[in-house]
Amino acid sequence: MLEAPEARLIASQLADTLTGKTIDTVIAEFTPHKFTFYNPEPECFAGILTGRIVTSARPVGGMVEIMAGDLSLVFTDGVNFRYIDPPGDLPRSHQLLLGFTDQSCLTASVRMYAGIICFSGDLPEGNLADYYQAAYTRPYVLSANFTREYFISLATEPSVRNKSAKAFLATGQRIPGLGNGVLQDILFYAGVNPKTKICMLSPEDLDKLYQSITGTLGTMVAQGGRDCETDIFGQKGGYRAVLSKETAGSECPVCGAVIIKENYMGGSIYFCPGCQPLNNNSAPRGKEKGA
Repeated sequence: MLEAPEARLIASQLADTLTGKTIDTVIAEFTPHKFTFYNPEPECFAGILTGRIVTSARPVGGMVEIMAGDLSLVFTDGVNFRYIDPPGDLPRSHQLLLGFTDQSCLTASVRMYAGIICFSGDLPEGNLADYYQAAYTRPYVLSANFTREYFISLATEPSVRNKSAKAFLATGQRIPGLGNGVLQDILFYAGVNPKTKICMLSPEDLDKLYQSITGTLGTMVAQGGRDCETDIFGQKGGYRAVLSKETAGSECPVCGAVIIKENYMGGSIYFCPGCQPLNNNSAPRGKEKGA
């Protein structure tokens, strides 16, 4: 699934590669996929997009948005892109194809589930639009607007006090583009267990967590994204995660403890028990035991 580092890289590639190209072929739902959600219906896409000239592209959280004048085409985080320049071969399955007058094309293929939204002016109604709007209106995690002060304001809201670090960081669209994939290494470098409650983190812990978010995501971008994701040319990223299904059961490169995998909150978490001890049994920050 795309997260903030890959969305940024792919949006940059799309802007560099597609800007100025005219769309002359649109095929939506070539391969039916019951977990691909279109807004409007797929049969409407050709009429809306044909003849449009791509003007830019940008990341929106973990999503990618292609602009053609006043028209926006938004892909949520479950989409895999592939740019084909003749005589390249098309993927066998795809949920949206954009063909251009120079005979090149872009395909969007959904892996597990994803949404594709096309609109001009006001956002259409529906869950997809709400998901996009939430990401669009909050500071982008890889921008200068995602400040330490803003992060601390999120972490000190009463509603998150008893949430775990994973729940705080990767649910509820609090930090769009930060999901379970990038979460593991962020928490590792911050020394925070995924199950640790936010109320147990000291101001110094929160500062370290903020630094890990910006630093780890920045490293992922600098290395071309994670090696479990591909760019629009089919190239894998260069960032290899410290904590992942590939490293579970191996020794931590820092302390030598065995990396643990557990099921938690409907997904998997990975952590080093030596570097990321669970500390939910001590007093919450700012309180003494028994207070």
